[in-house]
Amino acid sequence: MTTRVTADRWRLAWLVARLGLRRSLGALLAPVRALTPSGKPAAERLVVAPQDLRTTDPTVANDIYAGYFAFAGKVVAAGGRSPFQLEPASTAWAEGLMGFGWLRHLRAAESALARANARALVDDWIAACGRPRGIAWETGVMARRLMSWLSQSPVILDGADREFYRKFLRSLSRQATRLQKQLARTEDGERRLLGAIALAYVALCTGAGPSAQKRASRQLAEELDRQILPDGGHVARNPRVLVDLLTDLLPLRQVYANQGVEPPRALLNGIDRMMPMLRMFRHGDGSLALFNGMSVTPLDTLVTLLAYTDARSQATENAPHTGFQRLQARGSLVIMDVGPPPPQAFSGKAHAGCLSFEFSDGPCRLVVNCGAPPPGGDPWRQMARATAAHSTVTVNDTSSCRFVQEGPAFLGSPILAGPREVVVERQDQRDSDEPSIGVAASHDGYKEAFGVIHARRITLAASGDRLAGEDAIRIAAETAAQAGPDHFAVRFHLHPTVHLDRGPDGLSVRLATPGGGAWVFEAGGMPVSVEESIFFAAPDGARRSEQLVVHGAYRSEPVVRWSFTREPRG
Repeated sequence: MTTRVTADRWRLAWLVARLGLRRSLGALLAPVRALTPSGKPAAERLVVAPQDLRTTDPTVANDIYAGYFAFAGKVVAAGGRSPFQLEPASTAWAEGLMGFGWLRHLRAAESALARANARALVDDWIAACGRPRGIAWETGVMARRLMSWLSQSPVILDGADREFYRKFLRSLSRQATRLQKQLARTEDGERRLLGAIALAYVALCTGAGPSAQKRASRQLAEELDRQILPDGGHVARNPRVLVDLLTDLLPLRQVYANQGVEPPRALLNGIDRMMPMLRMFRHGDGSLALFNGMSVTPLDTLVTLLAYTDARSQATENAPHTGFQRLQARGSLVIMDVGPPPPQAFSGKAHAGCLSFEFSDGPCRLVVNCGAPPPGGDPWRQMARATAAHSTVTVNDTSSCRFVQEGPAFLGSPILAGPREVVVERQDQRDSDEPSIGVAASHDGYKEAFGVIHARRITLAASGDRLAGEDAIRIAAETAAQAGPDHFAVRFHLHPTVHLDRGPDGLSVRLATPGGGAWVFEAGGMPVSVEESIFFAAPDGARRSEQLVVHGAYRSEPVVRWSFTREPRG
């Protein structure tokens, strides 16, 4: 057994023990908290219904009325039965059903039939799932359901009798009480913040007293301070998390204002910091860069969120805490990952993409990462997380991070080990004879296994017409670096809309974009191979694509210099 395997097993054992202890302590302490006033947020009436910023589709209401429930890429026909009594098609499908986010489509239908259907389905859930067990009562699902019920309460309660109204409020109260207790034993992660957001909504929307509202605000502020970094990024380093959080936090800010309750400073400051960070990840076509679990961009929701910002606000260029850099010059844009993996508790969806980058020319994407499959694409998920699915360097066909492959269900698949030291320097040469902006960075994700450091330098000309790069594999530990294979591959995954033509000598490739532009890729005289790739983040599902790959052996040729040069328009 190698030293690395032994170390990984110790790391896994420690992680399981630490998280298992937290769950056990939370379960033991929950009954005690239940006896305290802080564990008893009772709902007696509804005073406000928060806005839901997510896009609606009235045709979905027709599908639901017909008994078809589609979530996470799976469709289940109820056949006249309650959907809550059906065998779930997948865990993600069950989470989508039990979260009730689909209620917004019934509200959009604006019909008495849709309102009656919404009320009947909520009543079905209370009857079938009202006791705390199963997926329906997991922290994230419960939080999402509470927010959905509150925001869609007008459609649920329109035409309801007093008996149903009281039943609805009792269920809200019971779920909120359960959620408050459950947060104590919920592992660190996005679900804890989602739970805190939901409890703040409950406290404000049910007219809870000042003490309950202050408690909820304090709990929300603590989680926001822990999870939103000073530069506005989320600790999970996933752009999609920013979208989801802002979609919930912006209406919450409005509810505070409507109710005349002072919001926590962490909420106001967090939103102000997150907005420029969201812009940082945005390409010219409106899509978000594909890092750490980002999949298909919800463009309609993104446009709604950005409407809440000052049109003159600028995208963040340097995000040292989250670990990203943005280079932009005359329509050419580079977004680069220069950060270590997120903390283990937040790494369940994180990718091994350190020093990867994406490159776009106006609205045309050129170089991309493969992205994450949408919900329901579990068989591809681990493949998408590998370093080889990113536009960066792989050493000996190995990822720069190692993931938990087998462990307790509650653990998921976090990153077990990865780059510990990532050194970054932003290089601004705007006043030189050849003005440019660039980034130089390195990571030690391959040091333990192979004794090498990957260093990458990327420079974008101020004209936007040339992107030059240098990848170097440096020897950091002689013993490890001298033994075994020494293969590396520099990968540049291409967007599916890019058409390529290989040069006759195999040393260059011409890339044509849908916008009529063209770029030529070269690797300093080294052969460039064209290999198959896959793009997971297309709205219509995974698409076949291609990648440019430069292969080398780092003991004999440790440096690759490459460039993308724009062809003059004829």
